[in-house]
Amino acid sequence: MSVTPTSPIRFRRLPARFYGFMLSLVLSVLMSGVVSLTVTLRTGGLTSVAISHWPGAWAASWLVAFPALLMVAPLARRLVAMLVRSPT
Repeated sequence: MSVTPTSPIRFRRLPARFYGFMLSLVLSVLMSGVVSLTVTLRTGGLTSVAISHWPGAWAASWLVAFPALLMVAPLARRLVAMLVRSPT
C-alpha cells in the first residue's frame, strides 16, 4: 500500500534529522526478521515448533541488529562513498 500526499491515510511525518535513525530501525527490523527466519528454518525445518521459536529468535537478533546498524552506518556510508562516483 502506497501512501501519497493525496491518500486518505494521514499521519505526521518525522523531521528530516530522524532519517538515519529511522532507516536503521526499519532495516534492522526487516533484515533481522529475514535472517532469523532463514536460520530458524534451516536448523529446524518447516515445522510448527521451529516457527513458534522464530519470534524469540527475531527479537534477540533485532536487539543486536539495531544498535549495530546505528554504530556501523557511518563507516558503511564512507566505504560506499569510496566505491561509488558522486552524482554530477
